[in-house]
Amino acid sequence: MALPRITSPHAKGSNRTQQVMLQVLLATVPGILALTWLFGAGTLFNLVLASLFALAFEAAILAARQRPLAFFLTDYSALVTAVLLALALPPYAPWWLTLVAVGFAIVFGKQLYGGLGQNPFNPAMLGYVVVLISFPVEMTSWPVPHGVALLDGLQHILGIAALPDGWAQATALDALKVNKSLTMDELRAANPAFGHFGGAGSEAVNLAFLAGGLYLLHKRIFSWHAPVGMLGALAVMSLLFWNGSGSDSNGSPLFHLLSGATMLGAFFIVTDPVSGATSNRGRLVFGIGVGVLVYVIRAWGGYPDAVAFAVLLMNLAAPTIDYYTRPRSYGHRKPNSGFKLGE
Repeated sequence: MALPRITSPHAKGSNRTQQVMLQVLLATVPGILALTWLFGAGTLFNLVLASLFALAFEAAILAARQRPLAFFLTDYSALVTAVLLALALPPYAPWWLTLVAVGFAIVFGKQLYGGLGQNPFNPAMLGYVVVLISFPVEMTSWPVPHGVALLDGLQHILGIAALPDGWAQATALDALKVNKSLTMDELRAANPAFGHFGGAGSEAVNLAFLAGGLYLLHKRIFSWHAPVGMLGALAVMSLLFWNGSGSDSNGSPLFHLLSGATMLGAFFIVTDPVSGATSNRGRLVFGIGVGVLVYVIRAWGGYPDAVAFAVLLMNLAAPTIDYYTRPRSYGHRKPNSGFKLGE
């Protein structure tokens, strides 16, 4: 009698990947609610379009590779990529922008390397960077909080009408980067994009993603090393180069922690177990590298927010980090890097 060949683990009825992905999706709910409260239904439209596009691209590539559709589609990894991308894109983004971002993330960021578990880069950040470089105007047009009319937003998504006057504004990170003469107090008073500590609206959004990240930490979906490394390095860098309220100030630690995609990156991006480092010490180094690069690019680079670029650069360094941070095998001493004369 031929016995079926089944690889481990042999626990019946459990799908660890599916469970983890569902927990991650659940943890994004506070951020989704905060974005919806600030910008209306734009984020929800992004989520629906991105999810449909992601499932369609995933199914098409799986069919072309002759892989079982139901098994891979129900691990929800494509949905997680779609949701993270939808949350990173500006609310009411044109439908074709979402299509390009999701298509590149699924096809070139994930399936091109063999699917889940094989990708060297974070798929969501890869798709985000492609549209950021290719379509900078659309990617930097964020609506004014509580100032979006639903009909105007739908017309912009469908490409029927351009952005209404006064509908979009530069973010606080944009305003700070181009500022040359105003002090921080003057810039905050003159620019509605600034909130109390970070960007207007982004403070609430970052705190919402922080709550979701703490939920994932509580559920032990990932360890604390990468998020703490990123946030700690970003805080230290911004403290070292903070010039108070001077015109050449790059922003306070609180400003950088509560602006842009900081908390989304710290708890939902750098914690990716596939494209990041594997050991706890390696994850800490990986997170520190991301935090340093985020500040360097924000302060002196060409883009105001730098989470995606920082993550992709550290994805390149992840194999090297793993090589130098491998844990000692149980029962073995740490190898001696030196040698004795005469050996």
